[in-house]
Amino acid sequence: MAIVEEQAGTGNGPAVDDDDDGGEVEHHRVAIIGTGFGGMGAAIALKQAGHHDIVLLERASTLGGTWRDNHYPGCQCDVPSHLYSFSFALKPDWSRSFAEAGEIQEYLQETADRFDIRRHMRFDSEVLSCTWLAEQQRWHVVTASGELTAQFVIGAWGPLSEPAFPDLPGLDTFEGPAMHSAQWDHDVDLAGKSVAVIGTGASAIQIVPSIQPTVGHLDLYQRTAPWVVPRPDRPIKPWLKKAYARVPGLQRLARAAIYWNRELLIFGFAKHPVLMHLPRRLARAHLRHQVPDAALRATLTPTFDIGCKRILLSNDYYPALTQPNTAVVTAGIAEVRPRSIITTDGVEHPTDVIVYGTGFHVTDHPMADRIVGADGHSVAVAWSKGMEAYRGTTVAGFPNLFALVGPNTGLGHTSIVFMIEAQLQYVLDALRQLDARGIATFDVRPEVQGAFNDDLAQQLEGTVWNSGCASWYLDERGRNTTLWPTFTFRYRQLMARFDAESYHLEATRVPTSRT
Repeated sequence: MAIVEEQAGTGNGPAVDDDDDGGEVEHHRVAIIGTGFGGMGAAIALKQAGHHDIVLLERASTLGGTWRDNHYPGCQCDVPSHLYSFSFALKPDWSRSFAEAGEIQEYLQETADRFDIRRHMRFDSEVLSCTWLAEQQRWHVVTASGELTAQFVIGAWGPLSEPAFPDLPGLDTFEGPAMHSAQWDHDVDLAGKSVAVIGTGASAIQIVPSIQPTVGHLDLYQRTAPWVVPRPDRPIKPWLKKAYARVPGLQRLARAAIYWNRELLIFGFAKHPVLMHLPRRLARAHLRHQVPDAALRATLTPTFDIGCKRILLSNDYYPALTQPNTAVVTAGIAEVRPRSIITTDGVEHPTDVIVYGTGFHVTDHPMADRIVGADGHSVAVAWSKGMEAYRGTTVAGFPNLFALVGPNTGLGHTSIVFMIEAQLQYVLDALRQLDARGIATFDVRPEVQGAFNDDLAQQLEGTVWNSGCASWYLDERGRNTTLWPTFTFRYRQLMARFDAESYHLEATRVPTSRT
């Protein structure tokens, strides 16, 4: 593929590449993979900075990412609404202090229209491959709807976008409906059915109380009991919504108060784990109050340090498990049969419907196989010994690639949107510096990336997240490649400036036409 026209840095339309068969392939300055919070935030930030030659590639038929895909009964955010939103697009009329999934999806739709980014989106365009072309200094992207090239790629596919299913004997023989929490089928009637919910994570504790009154019988398959604390959720009063709309500074003040309240949790999670006795006492009192039966309470009592796995929020999970039509099954699943589940204690559990609350491919996302860098190897190969990036955003050997919510940018206590906005500061400053210096490509130095990740690993030692439980924060080798180890404001400070000295930089070459 040879370049036949060079796109200006902030142009409004695509240039054209000439492919190897003589056909035309459109070229964009920036291609963004995904249209959730990360992808939309990137598009808005780029446009506001004057970069209009962008395209957003989305595998689904509409935008929204996590909040498009997750619409199971009871789905609700566990970060307060005012904080789980863009700082530049506040919503004064959130209906609840913790928004439900549908309202977050509506917010994303409204934000796309408000900032006029929908016209840059290309739906039903799953990225099948993304390959770096060193000679052309650009990425070649093949999607389900066609191909294109881009000087820069922003990966915003999200760590919670690819459902994970358990590997159970006989799973393919089950004759009833089976669905993951992120692929909920609302056409399946659960009334009077025997339903198996596998998993006890964030989605399961919302699904169980939502469907329990409807089903005939519910078996909750619990491998590990989670720590659950009360959800301080309430409707936001109409007068307060009006006040937020009339005085935006009031909502920003509320947002700041929520942020700093959440940020203080880091002292217990990472700085002084002894402080975790406070949330532990709260969680135990919550369990004691809501589950009077001593035997069931013992079954639901966690055996790991609080915070090692994500702390869950619910006011109705425990009460649902005390109802006569529910049972907590702690024996492992030995086999799935056409209409039942056999556990390792030999008991057969009649089952009409299976619900998987089994999480996502966080440390082994399929997109890692599709991104091929300068040496011809994929991100998956580069991460064969564990995910690793520089500042969670750039990866050695993959020029001109930014990863949003990349390795060690996840959080266990506050809003990921804050981290995304910090990364976008870095992206914008990178483009600004590269344009000013006539630089076409950047590639983080391997030694810089290595030193950064060694420091992260050291900071994570001794935190509650690394205290010995098996969680989705850890990869198969037990390394925490998911979470940011300290205060999020430190990350924002770190990402305020693109440190060009940490990168191999290459000047723009003079484009050549096919002869």
